[in-house]
This record gives sequence, structure tokens and C-alpha cells, in this order.
Amino acid sequence: MRRREFITLLGGAAATWPVLAHAQQTGIPVIGFLSSRSPGEAAKVVAAFQDGLSESGHIVGRNVTIEFRWAEGQYDRLPPLAADLARRPVAIIAAVGGSVSAFAAKAATTALPIVFAIGDMDPVKGGLVASLNRPGGNITGVFSLNSSLGPKRLELLHEVVPKAAIIGMLVNPNYRDAEIQVRDAQAAAVALGLQLHVLRAGTEREIEAAFASAELKQASGLLVANDAYFMSQREQLAAQAARHLVPAIYSAREWVEAGGLMSYAPSFADMYRQAGVYVGRIINGTKVADLPVIQSAKFQLVLNLKTARALGVELPPKVLAIADDVIE
Repeated sequence: MRRREFITLLGGAAATWPVLAHAQQTGIPVIGFLSSRSPGEAAKVVAAFQDGLSESGHIVGRNVTIEFRWAEGQYDRLPPLAADLARRPVAIIAAVGGSVSAFAAKAATTALPIVFAIGDMDPVKGGLVASLNRPGGNITGVFSLNSSLGPKRLELLHEVVPKAAIIGMLVNPNYRDAEIQVRDAQAAAVALGLQLHVLRAGTEREIEAAFASAELKQASGLLVANDAYFMSQREQLAAQAARHLVPAIYSAREWVEAGGLMSYAPSFADMYRQAGVYVGRIINGTKVADLPVIQSAKFQLVLNLKTARALGVELPPKVLAIADDVIE
């Protein structure tokens, strides 16, 4: 870790010590909130998490406090952030924004309860928990197989641009399951008779270079892989797709709200709400072992008609008919 990053982490933690001390003195439970995302762009899901807490009778600022730690898309920051939370007087850790956060929290503590909200892997196959019904240890949560939806997204994009022979795929090589997403999309592309150009980018500069690349210029559509860093850069990515007139499909509805063309994904707001419910129940005395891991099975196709018109894309009636939400 670079010296500047260490000072930033230390300073951020130091600034919260008075809050933690006050919570200790008043007996108010403190929730450690560990996320790979950024505070500004994650405001909506944080609100959903707090809604879930309120369902268990916990109101932030009244009878519970949240101590936030944000990696802001820099995944190597998660282990020290998780370790810092584990040393603090927190009652529980909510690890969200992908399995990278959940594994960092799991490595940091075997004593504190952990509730995760992840969308990039099966937590049993990935080794995060022993089973869904009996996760074991000090960890449980909610998950979706969002990363595995690449083939379905590619199929939907193919419906929108049926004459396309080449599709680009933007993937962050720093993300845990990046190459698995590429492998699945490659197989789907072969089945659809498409050629897939894979573009790897893990920084703002690399994203700009990817959009300027000859490979993307040859493509008639773009599949953006599931990735927490990409989510934090969604406005930039949606703007780049619009500037280059590339129809793109994304891994969360927030992209479409930011001006992207279409998304097929689970409801992350609902996942965070459920994580908040679990955190509240554990604070109320429910044992982690009594809370099975929940799989989110609610998926939504969201379209942006304004973006479609700007791109000159005519959305097929078949796609419009199955859309869960259409943004005008």
C-alpha cells in the first residue's frame, strides 16, 4: 500500500474514533459497513440497507450507528479496511459490493458476525460458506448470480442489434471472477454465431483507451461485465457509450438510470434491504447459524427509450414486451 493511501485510511479511521467512543458510552450498537464501492454512487443501496434495518426496529442515529469503510473500486484496500473494522468496537460487519468484500471480512474476523450481499458468485461453490441452509461459522447473507447473467445479456443485446456480427465485452481484469465472465460470454457468443472482442480495463484511463480501440470500433454492441468498479464509473461509461454510438447492456439498472441503453440484473436495492434485515435480526439476538443464505431470484430488464432514440436503435417489440421497466 502506498504511503498516501495508508495516511488516507488512517485519517479516515481516526476521524471516526469519537463516534465509536460515543456509541460505546451510550450502549448503541455499531455496524461496520465494508464496501468495495464508493459512498456517493452507492447512496441508493445504502438507503435500502437502512430500510432493512428499520424493519427490525433499528433507526440509524437513534438506536444504531453505522461505521462506513469504502474501497472505492480499489480492491486491494479491502483487507486493511476489514482488519480496521475488526479491531473497532463494532457489533457486526456488513460486507457488500461483491465477494471481494465478503472474503476480506471473513479473513479479518472469526468472532464478529458477518452479513454479506454479493452478486458475483455462488457462496457455496466459491468457498465462502459451507451450505446455504447451514452456512456455518460467523457468516451469512444474500446473493445473486449476477455475474453468470452475461450469456443472457448477450442474447438480449443480440435481439436489439440482430445484424451485429461483432460484440465488444468490457471487463475489469482486477475483479475476482473476470475471466469466468469472459469464458461464459465467449461460449454464448459462439452459440449465437457472434465474434466477441474482449477489452480489459481497470482504470479510468484504460476505460477511455478501450472505447477508443479499434476492436470496439468494429463492434456493433457492447457487453459490460459485472464489476463494482465499473458501477462506480457508470456515468463515465454510459457517456462513453453514447459518445461512440455503441448500444450497450449492463449489469444493474443504475446504469440505465445514468443514461445507459439497457440492463438485465437482480434488484440490488432489494438485496441490500434484505442484508439490512439480517443485520437487524442478529443485533436483536438471532444467531448467525439460524439465518440461511438467501438467493435473490428477482431479475429485471430495464430499458432507456431516450438513449435508444439517441443511438438510433429501434427496440424490438419482443424486447419491449418483456421489459420490467422502461425509462422515458
